[in-house]
Amino acid sequence: MKFENAMTLEFPSKSANECFARSAVACFAAQMDPTLEELGDIRTAVSEAVTNCIVHAYPEGLGLITIRCRILKDNVLDIVIKDKGVGIENVEQARTPMFTTGGVERSGMGFTIMETFMTTFAVNSKSGVGTTVHMRRKLQRRK
Repeated sequence: MKFENAMTLEFPSKSANECFARSAVACFAAQMDPTLEELGDIRTAVSEAVTNCIVHAYPEGLGLITIRCRILKDNVLDIVIKDKGVGIENVEQARTPMFTTGGVERSGMGFTIMETFMTTFAVNSKSGVGTTVHMRRKLQRRK
């Protein structure tokens, strides 16, 4: 698929990088002139996806997180967030609201939030290989 612009980021799965990731994607998306609400939704969805990588993908240490963003035709922002961590054994169960493997301090709402705030949402995972979250957000055209 052709795109108007693109960027790729790769960074360690340190918690300090969650803020960096959501800010970088928001800065990239800013060229599309999103509303503040759209930008907030994008930041939140990216934050949830990256936090999932940090908390769940690499329980024994650090690994890499990759983000690819593209601006597609018809004012669509395409975001792919990948890790090469432990993977998710049961994706459908993981997508169930309130389900978490992260202990009592986790709400289990990450996938639900991503799906709610984005136009399309998909998650693919394989145990021992990693997880890919693919999100798109169609932005309003501002006049």
